[in-house]
Amino acid sequence: MAGALARYRISSYVVGVALLALTLVAMPLKYLADEPAGVAIVSPIHGFLYMVYVVLTFDLGRRAGWKLGRIVLMMLAGTVPFVSFYAERRAVAWVRDAA
Repeated sequence: MAGALARYRISSYVVGVALLALTLVAMPLKYLADEPAGVAIVSPIHGFLYMVYVVLTFDLGRRAGWKLGRIVLMMLAGTVPFVSFYAERRAVAWVRDAA
């Protein structure tokens, strides 16, 4: 389970940073400076990374014995800025408490 947790933690941080780059840098540039290139580049990258995050979250949840509702909520954490960082901390606590 340690490997699944490590993979999840890395993907959580990477997805969180990519989402912050999209929402705090690329989107303001698109709408305030009329520069859509940032969104065109960062959005597909975040989308791909989010798909990886969803798979790794499911893997960790399955190994940890989480209920489906918790797994889905953890998956959705990658869609709201800053929430993936909080979800990562909670996941680590849940896994460590279960051990």
